[in-house]
Amino acid sequence: MQDADIPTDEATGGRRISWRVKLAIALLVLMASGVVLVTNRWLSERFTETTRNRAELRLALYSGNMVSELQRTSVVPLLLAGDPALADALRSGNFSGTSQKLIRVQSEIGVASIVLLDGDGRTVGATNRNLLGTNHRGSAYFIDAQRTQDTVFTAQAREGGAFEFTYSRAVTVDGKPAGVIVVAVDLMKYERAWSGLQDAVLVTDSEGTVILATEPRWRGLPMAEALAAKDVTTTLGRALQATADWAQNPPDAYVRGEAVMKTEARVPFRGWKMMTFTAYDSVRERVNGILALEIMGFAILMAAAFYALSRKAWSQSISFQRESAELRLLNARLQREIAEREKVQKDLEVAELTLAQSSKLAALGEMSAAVSHELNQPLAAMKTYLAGARLLLQRKRPEEALSSFQRIDDLIERMGAITRQLKSYARKGGEAFEPVDLRQALSSALSMMEPQLKLRVVKITRTLPRQPVMVMADRIRLEQVIINLLRNALDATRDTVDPQIDLILSSGEVAMLTVRDNGHGITDLDNLFEPFYTTKKPGEGVGLGLAISSGIVTDLGGRLTARNAEKGGAVFEMQLPLIGKEIEAAE
Repeated sequence: MQDADIPTDEATGGRRISWRVKLAIALLVLMASGVVLVTNRWLSERFTETTRNRAELRLALYSGNMVSELQRTSVVPLLLAGDPALADALRSGNFSGTSQKLIRVQSEIGVASIVLLDGDGRTVGATNRNLLGTNHRGSAYFIDAQRTQDTVFTAQAREGGAFEFTYSRAVTVDGKPAGVIVVAVDLMKYERAWSGLQDAVLVTDSEGTVILATEPRWRGLPMAEALAAKDVTTTLGRALQATADWAQNPPDAYVRGEAVMKTEARVPFRGWKMMTFTAYDSVRERVNGILALEIMGFAILMAAAFYALSRKAWSQSISFQRESAELRLLNARLQREIAEREKVQKDLEVAELTLAQSSKLAALGEMSAAVSHELNQPLAAMKTYLAGARLLLQRKRPEEALSSFQRIDDLIERMGAITRQLKSYARKGGEAFEPVDLRQALSSALSMMEPQLKLRVVKITRTLPRQPVMVMADRIRLEQVIINLLRNALDATRDTVDPQIDLILSSGEVAMLTVRDNGHGITDLDNLFEPFYTTKKPGEGVGLGLAISSGIVTDLGGRLTARNAEKGGAVFEMQLPLIGKEIEAAE
């Protein structure tokens, strides 16, 4: 064992080499991390810019196609409003050939649908014959067209969230509006075409409301609200987003729970805007491919380094096995010593409990002499009252005799209270915790100390709050602590000219009982709460009172501290958690 504890040159050299290898591996890991991060950032920015340029080109193409369709359709109401056949039909009320004419115009021009409304808003001609006879008097395109002589564009929401886009113009007969021609623009075909692409596309009007979108739930919502509806709300979803987007710039938005890049352009029509949301999948695939090659290269270097270390570790494994066998023997011996120490500790705890009870019984013996004096006084008074009652009964005065009997009953109650206090103090405290009012515990302790207090002239001041100070404690053990503190204060003021003990009970964050005396103070604060430490003369104490009191307060979840007062004397402070504060701390 002694030879194994002396470091040899080989062991020292091995440790130096081990530190160098570890440093080299750490530098390799740092270099690999730096290269991967820099490469990822640079490639992500480069490929993202390429993807953004392609998205802008697609956006310009989508916008141009949509504007072309709108412009082509806008001239149809102007042509039909000046058609003499439609004007004659509205004048005569004969619409037998109107629908056929509108169907022929639709096939030649290629618009979505055409509807002719009379002056009351009733459909009198339509490319869709199922609409004949329907009334559109309250529609915006009918009302707006009658108020002006120009062509009116209307975007009106339909059931299901989709929008209907129409051009309408009034048809005049003899200088008066006789009907309205309504031509629908088929913009939904572009929406269907965009849905087949990977990008998400939406179009907003001048007020920011989504009127076309590849996501059906976006239609009719403000753009901010539409995008917010697709954000990921679960913790797992957010974690996956953070894991997927760790290596790129912050995403512009989230669509279907995926980070996307937003591209925006103005549509040259009524303040519309078009936006596309392109996923980063293509960017990540290209960047991750290059990063995988870099990581693979560094992994090969790491594998080679670990292989070299494993050969060296194998050569040292034999010596480690020998040392481990010696350590197992040492561990077994230590376990035996620990078991012996635990047994001694348990024996010591039993001895401390026995000594604590002995200390209580010793204090009980000290109080017994004074208590006997207290019991003799009521007994003598009872004898006098009995003799007086006998005379009163003989003189036929029973009412006054009953008063004497009542006084005798009061004296018996007082004697019973004294004996009950002695019994409760003599028995061992249990572990039954209950709500205890510290004010009542202090009063009970003072009552038990009353015989000793009457033997000396000591000024005792009490400062108590008006409200109860409730703590969760074993009442017997708590009163034992207070009695021990009072006895120490009485002993400390034995040689003081004007002895005084101050008892201060306060309630704040915790319940605090302060016992302050004007005695000689504490000479050794460090060892004050150690078992068997005492400053009393031999035969007057064993030095367990404060040690036992400190243990009891600790078991109750509190703390017992001591210090010297500035003007002389000692100050003991017992802090216990209040019942309400204890529940809040537990929660």
